[in-house]
Amino acid sequence: MSTNTRLARSPDGGRATPSLENAGIWAVLLKYLGLAALNAMALIIIYAFLDDDNLGLAIVIIVITVFANVVTFVPRLYPIRWMAPGLMLVILFVVYPVLYTIVTAFSNYGDSHILTKSQAIELIERRQFVPDTAQSYSWDLYQNEAGDYGLWLDGDDSDGNRVVAFAIMGEPIQEVETDNEEPPELYEGFRLLTVGEQAQAMVQLQNAIFGTGEDTAAIANRRQAARPLVQQYVFDEERNAFLDQETGSYYLANDKTGFFVLEGGTSSDRLIPGYRVGVGLSNFQRLYEDRTLLTPLIDVFLWTIVFAILSVITTFGFGLFMALVLDHPFIPFPKIWRSIIFIPYAIPGVISILVWRALLNQNLGLITNTLFELTGYRIPWFTDPWHAKSAIILVNLWLGYPYMMLVCSGALKAIPSELYEAASVDGAEAWQSFWRITLPMLLVSVGPLLIASFTYNFNNYLLIEVLAEGNPPIPGTSTPAGYTDILISYTYNLAFGSNQGADYGYAAAITIVIFTIVALITLFNYRYVARWERVGESV
Repeated sequence: MSTNTRLARSPDGGRATPSLENAGIWAVLLKYLGLAALNAMALIIIYAFLDDDNLGLAIVIIVITVFANVVTFVPRLYPIRWMAPGLMLVILFVVYPVLYTIVTAFSNYGDSHILTKSQAIELIERRQFVPDTAQSYSWDLYQNEAGDYGLWLDGDDSDGNRVVAFAIMGEPIQEVETDNEEPPELYEGFRLLTVGEQAQAMVQLQNAIFGTGEDTAAIANRRQAARPLVQQYVFDEERNAFLDQETGSYYLANDKTGFFVLEGGTSSDRLIPGYRVGVGLSNFQRLYEDRTLLTPLIDVFLWTIVFAILSVITTFGFGLFMALVLDHPFIPFPKIWRSIIFIPYAIPGVISILVWRALLNQNLGLITNTLFELTGYRIPWFTDPWHAKSAIILVNLWLGYPYMMLVCSGALKAIPSELYEAASVDGAEAWQSFWRITLPMLLVSVGPLLIASFTYNFNNYLLIEVLAEGNPPIPGTSTPAGYTDILISYTYNLAFGSNQGADYGYAAAITIVIFTIVALITLFNYRYVARWERVGESV
């Protein structure tokens, strides 16, 4: 009787524990050590997120960590241990961003409302002002090799005694004992800056606070610095408001707008920054209530639909045409021609789009100048709405038809030749065979790819941004929008490219609308794919 398990022998000749058992012990030990390291790292990350008021990411890390422990310790779930890393990444990089986008769509998250309320309170409380009781000092500026600045203060206290001190940001102010009237060239690793260097540094140090705690100093002007400074805004938790110690006024928290507003003042009398609050459906209401937002949104939406449909029709139509031409027996070297035609698809899209942008340049473009010599008309590719849209469709056709040609070439070879022979016997002409046999059978194979192409072009941000940047702009709009913008580029401009500041909440609301539209169109198209399959079965 033989066995596949190699056994080790003890020194006295007896049978020892199988080596596989020893290997199993080490595997279990390594597994639990790895899990312990994962839990320790997760605790550190969770603490950091909670300390930063980032509750969402903290919850996600907790869920992922608990999931990893459950899969490890529950024997019934042990078979899915190999899927666990992928599932955890899906939760972190797919599920969480989707949920975060949904939550953001119901908030006022934007440039003026980046922080949470506690973070905004902490930031506003750092502001200080120069009280009437502050002493005035002459100053000189120092800097060390690390780039940190030091402030040399020289003046008199309230009793008329000379006071010399050295202040560094974030550190207590040091009193200096010296009889010299002039500051030293070097002091504790800091170098005295020249007059020109000090003038340049003042630009970034106008609001800088030197020192820490209640003993702080700041540069008031080119000749004087003030010490000490006093905290200007003190938060009163009972009133949920800030007290301005300079004026005695209160700034009340408005949890509907996310600002601290001056008591008795207007909505513009408020402290910056604001804080994030929930706004319900107001971002979605803006889509149809505000005409300055609704008008460009409707134009952008309609163009997005037209652009996606035309892109699919043109690339598929021209790709099918080229596939039929190269499939003809009288075309020499079809493989070489297919390889040459596939070059536009093989080149990175950004490079091809930039080349086309240069070719269509209104003043120096080769295509523009050639057409001008032939027709006497210089085409304004990127300044006229219709010409700009035509340029985008043209370039997208160039980028997309090689792929469609290859797909159609493969699908054409899968159509049984007996169908064409039977149609020929019945007296069908070439165009009848195409419409009754070729196209229905082809759509069965490439139908899902056409839907995927429509979805891709619906969100084809790269082409719009690189080729035309959404230009020409739509006049009279309160948000950045162009005639060639599609929904995804319009949303990006709202979130990141607006001169009025980023508006993440409104952009997230539009993102949800885009997802809903794409999902409905995709479901609708898949119903037609099922119909194409039934047609293909009946051919």
